Amino acid sequence: MNQIKITSPTRAEFTEAVALLKAGKAVRLDLENGGRIHIDRPLPFLCIHILTGRDAGAAHDVASANASYLIAPDLGSAVRAIESVGAFLKEHFGAFIVFDVGELERDTMFNEDSPYLPPFEITVSGTRDTEVAGALKSFRSAVEAVVAKFRVPRLVKLEAVADEHAALARKVPDVPCLTVRFAPIYRVPESEEIYPDLRDRVVANIFDAGLQAIAAYLESSRTVEVPSYRALGRRAFIDPVTKADRTIDEIAATFDFLLAVTPINADAAWKQFKSDRFQSAPRLLYRPLSVEIDVEKKRLFSIPFDRFEDPVLSNLYREKQQELDLQLSLISARETPRFVELGRALYGRVEPELRIAAENILAETANMEESAADETGSADCYEIERAAQAMVAAYQQLHPEFEVEIELRDDLPAGLMVSGPRLLISRSTIMARGRLNALLSHEIGVHLLTYFNGAAQGLRIFRSGLAGYEGLQEGLAVFAEYLAGGMTLARMRLIAARVAACADMLDGASFVETFDRLLHKYGFTEARAFSLTLRLYRGGGLAKDAIYLRGLLEVLGHLKNGGSLTPFWMGKIAASHFGVMQELNSRGLLRAPVVSPAFLSHPDAKKGLDRARAGLSPVEMIST
Repeated sequence: MNQIKITSPTRAEFTEAVALLKAGKAVRLDLENGGRIHIDRPLPFLCIHILTGRDAGAAHDVASANASYLIAPDLGSAVRAIESVGAFLKEHFGAFIVFDVGELERDTMFNEDSPYLPPFEITVSGTRDTEVAGALKSFRSAVEAVVAKFRVPRLVKLEAVADEHAALARKVPDVPCLTVRFAPIYRVPESEEIYPDLRDRVVANIFDAGLQAIAAYLESSRTVEVPSYRALGRRAFIDPVTKADRTIDEIAATFDFLLAVTPINADAAWKQFKSDRFQSAPRLLYRPLSVEIDVEKKRLFSIPFDRFEDPVLSNLYREKQQELDLQLSLISARETPRFVELGRALYGRVEPELRIAAENILAETANMEESAADETGSADCYEIERAAQAMVAAYQQLHPEFEVEIELRDDLPAGLMVSGPRLLISRSTIMARGRLNALLSHEIGVHLLTYFNGAAQGLRIFRSGLAGYEGLQEGLAVFAEYLAGGMTLARMRLIAARVAACADMLDGASFVETFDRLLHKYGFTEARAFSLTLRLYRGGGLAKDAIYLRGLLEVLGHLKNGGSLTPFWMGKIAASHFGVMQELNSRGLLRAPVVSPAFLSHPDAKKGLDRARAGLSPVEMIST
């Protein structure tokens, strides 16, 4: 969205904004002295912040987070904007309201000598319209509903005629107006410093309450139908967002995290381990790092998130920034004691309840026998490649941009791996033919499908993945194996054993001790126990393997609670982002998945989903 510089915000210039709206164009015009008018589409409100001599504060950010806002250089500019832009919007919708937001001069309730944190003041007043009274009530309810982490708000309701801050409302008495002023509690007393986290919370809470108030006014007016107050949010990405998105994606593309920590000599390491009679850990070799860690970290922390004008997107990208920083630190710490702890920070510890769930699965399945369905012969890497090509071709029929590069690799342990739009197949892979469709449903039907659906969202972060997406993603991928009819006893035991062994590794067990436990306690073959142990100790000890069962349990819990899987096909997201995705979707910033997983059409998929919604344990997922 390009910006146009206006030297003086007269009524004529605001008329230009109206002309842009009439032409179906977005408005983003810079005004003198730091002012700006931004309207990404016609909306029946205008959030206004009038600049004062103080530096741009939280109220400035509250206003600019809206899809329709004015940062006014002075009161006269605000009046002229309402008389032109506001008049057009009122005519267009039949209803229009001004949300005037600013800050109080001081935090009068704060006292350094107080033994407890006092409340903070928010003043609010509204014009005499019945609908505005409803908006004021909604604002109060929204503010009071927030669970305060620091200080509790105390709302003071004033009459507009008596509110010293309601000068704008008095200048345009025929225009519905809600005036809000809040204490600058995010500023350090007697200092120019601020509390950044507190500022972000204030902005998010006042912004959210303001949108709810506007929606309540529109609902009362009965002229504008609003499906959700979040539908009043932004529907366009401004330049700082798209630039930051591009930079984040470029940084993520400078390294492949899993390839960086995966040994290139797995076969030789297995031979060495056997020749040493399983008594000493093998030497593992890794690819040279092709990324300059310090350079990319400098780029990462140079991204100006404060220019986003969107608290939701800002939070998403800050989370991704922290995750990329941790990943870069992790690969730079390969084969050092710091690697384990950085991995624990990235993937989390093994929670006691998760460990118990894994051990229960292993105990319940100890004496079970594999079904005959898995006795269908073996498929080598070439058969896997042909099957993968066929599945990708089927997806391309539905979405031509589903372009996957399939590679046979000599430098990977047995198995498959997805890296961006690539499917990597180790040449040493040999697997049960009966598991082939399930495994490809895991890799192509989930990992690659969400990559291409995410790429269609307009922001690259949805294809590379929101922070923490891997847990839920792997849970979905494992669940896909079940829906595709390929969840075998061996596979479920492997997923559970990864958790138990990961917990042992994080507790300080050695490579040999973990291998020995998998071999003798859980009954895995020597080759399978080695493969499992190798995954856990790659790089120096990677805690990733616990996320498969954790993610699966999240998916099963989500379905049992009546949740839908559809939002998770939109891109690579974490369970914690479900609400965010709903908000962005209601704002029109997301599109429905361009392609749905093929395994949902499997003959047993509907029955499997129904079982999961009724309540399903991991052991009950095993094909019989």
